[in-house]
Amino acid sequence: MAAKGIRPSGSGKAGGPGNPGESPKAAAAGNGTGAAKAFGSKPAPGAQKAPGFDKPAVKAQGTSAKGAASTKRRSQAIPEVVTNRMARRIAIAMGIPSLLGMASFVVSYLLVSRGILDIPPAITLVTSGGFFLLGLVGLSYGLFSASWESQPGSLLGFEQIGVNLARLKQSLKQPPAAS
Repeated sequence: MAAKGIRPSGSGKAGGPGNPGESPKAAAAGNGTGAAKAFGSKPAPGAQKAPGFDKPAVKAQGTSAKGAASTKRRSQAIPEVVTNRMARRIAIAMGIPSLLGMASFVVSYLLVSRGILDIPPAITLVTSGGFFLLGLVGLSYGLFSASWESQPGSLLGFEQIGVNLARLKQSLKQPPAAS
C-alpha cells in the first residue's frame, strides 16, 4: 500500500510527496506556489500564489530632474548631418585601405599559385598589416577631419583636424555634469 498522502503514479490524479493536491512536477520543484506554472501545468487547487508574479509591471514616473537630463542629452547629441558626414569620410578613409589589405592576400595567392611570382608569406603579411593599420588611421582621420558644424567644410578637411582635437581635449578637461 502507498503511504498516506502519496498516490500511485498510474492513478492519473495529482498527488505527490508534498501536499495531497500537488502535482508530481510541482512536488519535484519543492513547492506548490509558482513552480507548477514553470513546468506548464496548472497550480493545485488551494495553492497560494507568490506575491507580485501575477501583477503587471509598473513604470516609474520620471521626475523633472530626469526629464531635464534627457533633454540635455538630446541637445548634446551629434546632428544627423554631421553624423552622415563623418560616416562618409570614415567609409572612404578606412574602407579603401581595408579592402586593399584583404585584396593583398588574394593577389599574393594568385601570383604564387600560378607561378608568376614567388612571394614570401612574410611580405604578404607585412603588406596586408600595413593596409589594415592605414585603415585604422583612416578611421581617426575620417572622424576628426569632418566638420562638426552645420557647414560642410573642405573636401579633405585638414583644417578641421586641429579644431576638432582641441574640442575633444576641452571636453575631457571639463568635469562631468551632475545628473
